[in-house]
Amino acid sequence: MNKKLLLFLASVLLMLGVIAGCSSDNEENTSGDNGGDNGEEAGSDDAPLYEAWKEKAPEDIEGDITVITHRTDIVDSVYQDYKSQFNEKYPNVEVNFEALTDYGGEIMPRMNTEDYGDVQYLPVQVPIEDIPNFFEPMGQLDEMEENYLGVEERAVDGTVYGIPIAVTYTGIIYNKAVFEEAGVEGIPGTQAEFIDALTKVKENTDATPLYTNYAAGWPLTQWEGAVTTTAGSVDYYNVDMLDDPTPFDEGDPHYDHYKLMYDVAEQGLIENDPLTTDWEASKSRMNNGEIATMVLGSWALEQIQGAGDNADDIAIMPFPSDAEETIFSLGADLNISINKNSEQKEAAFAWVDWFIHESGYSVEQAGGISASKDLPLPEALAAGEEEGWQFSMLTPAPEDKKGLLDEIDKESEVGLWLEPNKKILIEAAIGNRDQSFDDVMSDWNADWSEAYEKVVNE
Repeated sequence: MNKKLLLFLASVLLMLGVIAGCSSDNEENTSGDNGGDNGEEAGSDDAPLYEAWKEKAPEDIEGDITVITHRTDIVDSVYQDYKSQFNEKYPNVEVNFEALTDYGGEIMPRMNTEDYGDVQYLPVQVPIEDIPNFFEPMGQLDEMEENYLGVEERAVDGTVYGIPIAVTYTGIIYNKAVFEEAGVEGIPGTQAEFIDALTKVKENTDATPLYTNYAAGWPLTQWEGAVTTTAGSVDYYNVDMLDDPTPFDEGDPHYDHYKLMYDVAEQGLIENDPLTTDWEASKSRMNNGEIATMVLGSWALEQIQGAGDNADDIAIMPFPSDAEETIFSLGADLNISINKNSEQKEAAFAWVDWFIHESGYSVEQAGGISASKDLPLPEALAAGEEEGWQFSMLTPAPEDKKGLLDEIDKESEVGLWLEPNKKILIEAAIGNRDQSFDDVMSDWNADWSEAYEKVVNE
């Protein structure tokens, strides 16, 4: 885990006005320069900042940095251990942490200013084309993707601005003991088999078959991470979907995927009162056998295993799919990034380097794999491969369509990775809205099609 990042900084910082809060109102907000020696180093062709700091001895790296994280659950424990370990190597860097409960919602308003930490996680709400306005370049894509997974997803014009803190996969986290008590034999593969398993849980145990975590909202967005499994193709998102103005028609992967969400809710196979769910409590409840399944990324596996005394009962299986191949699509977690306005960039880069290569976060806390290709796969992946599961990165979008999916999604307000429309789907399924599943899909199609025509024909 000691391999150095082989990165090169872009030599010239872009001096652009920033879009206030990345919002669609296009209100202009001008950012200042990076100031001081750091700004000069970053803009020097002869001494790119990232290379310059690596030439120094660790004890010569100095600074006081603020790292903003979404991990409220471990900021006072694991992150403090990280700080101690980091300071053994970099004794003259003072690291401060700030944890945000609603990461995207809380950090986005701060991006109207320069006060969004020195190191942070690049918010997915920032349009890809606006990333250079806020974050420090980290290297050239063609060089970095030889050594890292997922760096292409939010690169801009061949430049990388963040490194995934982990590469994760989405599936069904389940309690093996509850399945055994319910009489479920083996792992359900198809959607019909999965509904049958949930029905057995409801009939034969006291556990909630599938816990949606509706009230928290964001757990509903985790379903989107498994659409590739439903599609059975890594080409779906960045190839097939980009040529489809109505991707929510019956028979399309998204239609089939969210039909399962609707069906389990309509059939009463979820919590009795979705409006009162509790994310933190759900982890311990699943650990002790009160919840059978939740749709989540692999990042949650360790959290649920550690939420009680029954870690061995908690496992992850692929999202049920009628496709011929079982694909766990590997996706980048949040990207660790550096505020382009930071005055402590050397220290910030030192933290990024250490966090990616030496902290162990990606496997131990995120339940995934490291973005660094040099590190081995965890046992869970090796075991899955023996079962015939495929672990694959998505096919990247063609260069001329890079960022197009995000742009259409934002314009349409469908929000593939956002929660509002998923909540509408649950509300319709439990009878709180006078809409059928097809009504909801029709609304999504109409909004997407209108946005598609606008964005593609611009």
